[in-house]
Amino acid sequence: MKIINKINQKLKDGQTFFSFEFFPPRTEEGVENLFERLDRMVAYGPIFCDITWGAGGSTADVTLDIATRMQNQVCVETMMHLTCTNMPVEKLESALLEVKKAGVHNILALRGDPPKGQDKFEAVEGGFSCALDLVKYIRKEFGDLFGICVAGYPEAHPDGIVDDPELMEQNYWADIAYLKQKVEAGGELIITQLFYNTDIFLKFVEDCRSVGITVPILPGIMPIMTYGGFKRMTGFCKTKVPADILEAVEAIKDNDEAVKNFGVDLGVRMCRRLLDAGVPGVHMYTLNLERSAVGILERLGLIDTARVPKPLPWRHVPTGTARAAESVRPVFWSNRTKAYLKRTQGWPSYPTGRWADRGALQYGSLADVPQYMRRHTSTDARKERARAAWGSSLESEDDVKAVFAKYFKGEVKLFPWSEVEGSPEAAAGEEALIASGYLVINSQPKLNGVPSTDSAHGWGAPGGTLYGRAYLEFFCSPAAWESLRARLDAAPSVSYLAATAAGSPQGNLKPDDVVALSWGAFPGKEIVQPTVLCASSFGVWKDEAFELWLSEWAGLYEEGSPSRQLLTGIHDNWVLVCAVDNDYVAGDLAKVLLG
Repeated sequence: MKIINKINQKLKDGQTFFSFEFFPPRTEEGVENLFERLDRMVAYGPIFCDITWGAGGSTADVTLDIATRMQNQVCVETMMHLTCTNMPVEKLESALLEVKKAGVHNILALRGDPPKGQDKFEAVEGGFSCALDLVKYIRKEFGDLFGICVAGYPEAHPDGIVDDPELMEQNYWADIAYLKQKVEAGGELIITQLFYNTDIFLKFVEDCRSVGITVPILPGIMPIMTYGGFKRMTGFCKTKVPADILEAVEAIKDNDEAVKNFGVDLGVRMCRRLLDAGVPGVHMYTLNLERSAVGILERLGLIDTARVPKPLPWRHVPTGTARAAESVRPVFWSNRTKAYLKRTQGWPSYPTGRWADRGALQYGSLADVPQYMRRHTSTDARKERARAAWGSSLESEDDVKAVFAKYFKGEVKLFPWSEVEGSPEAAAGEEALIASGYLVINSQPKLNGVPSTDSAHGWGAPGGTLYGRAYLEFFCSPAAWESLRARLDAAPSVSYLAATAAGSPQGNLKPDDVVALSWGAFPGKEIVQPTVLCASSFGVWKDEAFELWLSEWAGLYEEGSPSRQLLTGIHDNWVLVCAVDNDYVAGDLAKVLLG
């Protein structure tokens, strides 16, 4: 979906909005750290996020990969920067075709900075010399497919900033005239260069309007996070810094914490002034960090970190992708969304409203899922963190059980069966079950008439009423399974499936059975049913669930070590069980499991 359409709807509804900007890290570990942060920050509800194009096209491939993953795995409307630097037309076309295929339909068109080692920008042979040419090219070759954003410079482009006042005034107005050309060529949105004087931004908007520029203009807000970074960026951009701000920063430049706190305070003051003046939203230059940008938005009242909105129990893919209408998924991948998205990306259609017959649709194999989506422990740094969380060595099954208990208590954040770091919501007596030997990996509480705004279990629009069946998924030893199976068979309200790593699924559900696990009734809508227990997909999921014992956990330890042998033994012999109590009013699934 075009970002401008989302912004226009916000303007129509009188709603203030915000967005985040990130840059591509240069290492694999840095990219994975960025995606962990993205998962958290996107949950706050930015209207879009954008990813920059490295200076001189130095991170082009990484930018393309990150933009694709942001749109389709993090599930946020994504805008990708695209510059003319070192980019002949054929490379520009290739990049646009690639993001088009990925469902990224928003581009920030820029000239770009000179390549490293050069003082002045020079167009490459077969390339463009300015952003205006890039905007024209995109519109000519792709029509109205892409939403195009362009850059605005409240103090004029740095190349035009000079000491002579008269010449500076000419350059300023020439820059606005050029901005109008970019808009007339197809630019639908303007995001500005950083600034620290709000009066300069407000005058810039007024001047733009005076020459007929009517598209939304978003202020680019860069919180001061470090003294060195502040000096570098303001120097590079030739930003005018008010004397009182400069003096305040100089006075605390040796105190990193004080600089960060001042940066948040200043950001809050600037944004309040802008919003009070009628600016519709703010664009936060995050520098890939969370604290300052989120702190400013929280103090402005634009986000509540204690209440993260949940349109569905799982994050919905943005409009503009093939699966945008998808509204129901099997529960197994609740904590491994990226793997699920990859394994189902080849489906010609996606279920809406009900989990229809998926028998003709083939899940991608584990071999199709890239390493970055399968493993937390793909780098040495990750392995060290995982060992610290799960144990440098394991002596017995009690040590394994202790890791599960710590995870559900919130004492460790990494977990082999979850792609996102953090603590799960308490659902159905996990701690008691783990103490009894059940290694719980997924759970859901029973709900009977819970408001959709409930702070713990709510999802969907206000005014809805939610229901759900208690669900538990866990590994248990062969001995525990022998006695448990008899109790499950004797419980009339319980449906279940079970399998070993090498075995076929068994249980009281038929291959084509589908059990609704959560549903909601909302004003003016049919019943919304976002999660189901699907018998046919359990056989696909169980292979992935067992494989994580080896790739995520056992792989941390040396071949032949007692720790690896212990985990491999669990993988080879234990049973994966999923059970749901269909009585969502009076059922007690934990009681059935504990006997």
